[in-house]
Formats: sequence, C-alpha cells, structure tokens
Amino acid sequence: MDQGLIPRRYAKALHVYALEKGTDKRVYELLKQLSMSMEQQPQLCHVMANPYVPAQDKARLLATASGAGNDDAVFADFVSLLIKNRRIEFVRQIALAYLDIYRKANNIYLVDITTAVSLDKEEDKLHAVVQRQLGSASAEYSYHTDPGLIGGFVIKINSERLDASVSNELKQLRFKLLSN
Repeated sequence: MDQGLIPRRYAKALHVYALEKGTDKRVYELLKQLSMSMEQQPQLCHVMANPYVPAQDKARLLATASGAGNDDAVFADFVSLLIKNRRIEFVRQIALAYLDIYRKANNIYLVDITTAVSLDKEEDKLHAVVQRQLGSASAEYSYHTDPGLIGGFVIKINSERLDASVSNELKQLRFKLLSN
C-alpha cells in the first residue's frame, strides 16, 4: 500500500474525530510538537518501527515527545488506534499530514523568513509585507539567518518565494552582464 495513502487516511480520520470532540486546535499543537521532536531526535522514528519495543513504551514516548497530558484523550485514543492497527511506525507522516489538513482548513500559511543577520525592529515590517500578501489568512513564522545573503531577505510562503537578498541581486546583475 502507498505510504502516503496510509498517513493521509489516518490524518483525515483524526481531524474529523478531533473536530467532533472540539480539540482540533489542541491536537494540532500536540502533533506540531511531536513532529518537531521527531525531527530533532530521529531515533524516535526508529523506536516506533522497532517491533521489540513494547507498545506501552511507544505510547509513553509519544506522549512525552508531544507534550500530551492526562486530559488529552483524543491524542491517547489516536495513539491507541495506531498501536492496535500496527500503524505506529507512520506516526510522524500522519502528524505531518494532519498539520497540512489543519492548516488548509483554517487558512494558515507557513512563512519562512531568512535574513543575513537576525531581525530586531525590521521583523514587524516584514510581517506587514507578508500580511498584505496573505490578506485575511494567518501565518506561522519561522526565522533563519544566512550570512551568504549578504543583505536583504528571502521569504517563503508555502511554495512561493520572494528573494530580495543582495546575493540574488548580484546574481541577476551577473546574468544580465553575461547575456549582453
């Protein structure tokens, strides 16, 4: 079976279930934390795929990695279902699929801002530029620094890219000079 199909199906089912229980935002936050934890600690993915690790240990690891508490019954039900159906090794892909579904349903865009130096006062100006582009949609920001940009910034909104960096301007100028 297609590895993308399984995570999407479970993510859709989880989203519907979380909406019914009124905890879709909480599940979103838990799965966002879980996917970040699994990205930072790739060993977690190996543990989830290991058949020799007891299911209870996997459930505790996922609860800890996501920050789920005792009152997060929807998350606990979700993990129990994955364990019961032997799909626990797909938990990261399911989490990522759920994040996509939730963002589309709630009109949330991922905005990645890369600058040559860390931002201080200019952050608000960039937020204003991004918000004009997004209109009434909301955004989740992530920031990176890349001294190779020399100056300026690069903004990625989902799959669109606005490159206003000095290095890009120099590259464009170089192409113009070479083409003449």
